[in-house]
Amino acid sequence: MREDSTRAEGSIVLASGPSASIAPGGPGSGTAHAGTARAGGDLLARLPPFAARWRLPRSQLVLGPLAGRIALGGLALGGLALVAFATAAPSPLVPRSYLGFAHWESGPLHLLLGHLSADPTTLNLSLSALLVAMTAAYGAALLAVRTLSMRTIVIFVVAVHAILLMSPPLQLTDLFNYLGYARLGGLHHVNPYTHGIASELHDPVYRYTTWHHLRSPYGPLFTALSYPLAWLPLPVAYWVLKVVTVLASLGFVALVYRCARLLGRDPRFAVVFVAANPVFLLFGITGFHNDFFMLVPSTAAIALLLARRDRAAGAVLMLAIAVKFTAVLLLPFLLIAARPSARRLRLLAGAALAAIPLVALSVALFGLTIPNLSDQSTLLTGFSIPNLAGLALGIGGGAPGLLRVANVALVLSVIYLLRRRGDWLSGAGWATLALIASLAWLVPWYVIWLLPLAALSTSLRLRRATLAFTVFLVFAFMPATGIILSAQGINPMGTSVGQASISLQHKLER
Repeated sequence: MREDSTRAEGSIVLASGPSASIAPGGPGSGTAHAGTARAGGDLLARLPPFAARWRLPRSQLVLGPLAGRIALGGLALGGLALVAFATAAPSPLVPRSYLGFAHWESGPLHLLLGHLSADPTTLNLSLSALLVAMTAAYGAALLAVRTLSMRTIVIFVVAVHAILLMSPPLQLTDLFNYLGYARLGGLHHVNPYTHGIASELHDPVYRYTTWHHLRSPYGPLFTALSYPLAWLPLPVAYWVLKVVTVLASLGFVALVYRCARLLGRDPRFAVVFVAANPVFLLFGITGFHNDFFMLVPSTAAIALLLARRDRAAGAVLMLAIAVKFTAVLLLPFLLIAARPSARRLRLLAGAALAAIPLVALSVALFGLTIPNLSDQSTLLTGFSIPNLAGLALGIGGGAPGLLRVANVALVLSVIYLLRRRGDWLSGAGWATLALIASLAWLVPWYVIWLLPLAALSTSLRLRRATLAFTVFLVFAFMPATGIILSAQGINPMGTSVGQASISLQHKLER
């Protein structure tokens, strides 16, 4: 990571502000250097020739505050336009809305905008154009971020969250699946780790869900905390979960701000890098996914470690793991950051102490059963990296053998990153990118796992890779891509491997 660490200030787009040196005592013990620009110039002067090509002159990349405000305003207006059409009438934007689109689901904006309508093709092409435009606006906001005030950025973040709260869940039905599993266990006293939502066909939530025969893949803490929602009327539970998810997203962004301050870096960049990302906005927030309930404690663990509150950091990380197991990837990098060894012991002690009640809670509610991660790990999406690699290699896509190779490559990548010297946040970021790239079931909002690590790290390459991956996800998952490929007779899931995955998916859904 040494080359990445020295290029933290190489680009106005991707630099995270003045870099803080971390004293040998570990994170949180260092202070920001005085004369950062001069020090940064000295470091950049020592870069090898091949690395110098990554630098772009600052003078070519700076946009003014007016352009920055226009970019943020454009992102907010883009979100409002999406919400307007999503709430107006049944459409492909809202899964299963053609089967019924209750007013409590469409939201209050339906009363004002119910006259809006568009045919599915026009709507899909418009959504694709909106995604591209918002991606461009995101780039402009990053170019202008150092000219914007923190007040302007905070107003944007709060406003866009308020706008997107009014949206019904878009693209997928995950929010209703959360409520389905909650009602399965909390209301019908059926273990969601051994039964699917189809076990209660007559529950009112059933018609809004999709994964009817999939046992719950969600962590025990998230599942347990969702149980009280089962005792509420479905419309009330729906809005409670939406509001809490949006508040969790705001808390996550606030923690990114806090981490940037603890690292001595410009929090404006970190917040805009995360909260203005179009995938974060249009796939993460509007999907009301439970990833935010993992990201809040995992980012809090980073903040606590930087503040040298090691036991609390370990304990809070366990909360993240109990929501979504993928958060465990952060643990070895926290251990690297916690120096000397006494701090590592405190971190592990906190994690162990927190694990005891979490395990007890899981056993009390679910017995010895665990979340069902196996079914979804065998499913494919057309533009997942393993599926694309399999198509390129001529083996029909993400075949089981290739998925095993991807898992081995992930493990080897993490081991390599742990052995390298350098910024531990950069290492965690690269490991997270490797994890996302290894997944057979790739969905766009997984990139939000990576955003805070890339924003806070010293690695310019990681930030550029994150932006490139964001652009890939936008173009891969926007509706126009499917329309264009279908017109050309191209189907990434058209092979026998892809069709087997689709058959399994239909079996789990029907």
